[in-house]
Amino acid sequence: MTQIENSIDQQLMSAGNQGLQAKFYRVRNNKVFELFVIAVIIFSAVMIGAKTYDVSPWVLQLMTVLDWAITLIFLAEITVRFLGEPNKKRFFGKFWNIFDTLIVVISLIPVEDSELAIVGRLVRIFRVLRMVSMIPELRVLLNSLVKALPQLSYVMLLMFIIFYIYAAVGSTFFHAINPDLWGDISISLLTLFRVMTFEDWTDVMYETMEVYPLSWSFYLSFIFFTAFAFLNMVIGIVVNVLEDERELVRLEESGGQAEPTMADLQSQLDEIKALLRAGSKE
Repeated sequence: MTQIENSIDQQLMSAGNQGLQAKFYRVRNNKVFELFVIAVIIFSAVMIGAKTYDVSPWVLQLMTVLDWAITLIFLAEITVRFLGEPNKKRFFGKFWNIFDTLIVVISLIPVEDSELAIVGRLVRIFRVLRMVSMIPELRVLLNSLVKALPQLSYVMLLMFIIFYIYAAVGSTFFHAINPDLWGDISISLLTLFRVMTFEDWTDVMYETMEVYPLSWSFYLSFIFFTAFAFLNMVIGIVVNVLEDERELVRLEESGGQAEPTMADLQSQLDEIKALLRAGSKE
């Protein structure tokens, strides 16, 4: 009887835990709860900006109290998300959950009156990034950018090669015209960056054209390679990775089953026709 009673107690406790977890799960996925957390994050960002102004001591003290209140709200929010997670091990398998937890835990450490006060302020500034973890669309954009970095690195390397070649040519021919802009390879690289961003680049071009009338070709070809060609390559890579990331999100939301394409439907139709022909022959 004791074993039966223990078994019944364990089942009741398990059912109670599941019921409690279901409640936290519903709260975690509630839109009102998400909007409330987003509003607190925005308010936290506003407070960070307000602290950069000269405010009276009582306002600064009020901000300190509000800052601790925000930290406690974030702690409660992380707790709700953790308790509402069906698989607790999966919770810390996601980068943004680890990031949010670290930010909240470090914010709880009282470092305002110590040598680590600057670190504490920096951590509170990074709480604004929690907006990314709360909004799925922002997570998709950031994940796409991170996944695109390996491909973008080759484009950046090729762009640096073009930059270096043009900087060497510019420093060789235009050094005597304006040493402040073409004095050495490093200054020439900065000047070319100014040209690529179209920051008064025509002034630089007209200055060299007074000595080298055909130097316009130097600037136009450089702008074509960097501002047009390479920029479009970067945009294309990011867009392709973004589409792949969105497709991955759609697959996860649909349980891993992709929507059938026209080719799949045509293949299924051909199989049905073949079966009907085989049945008519029999």
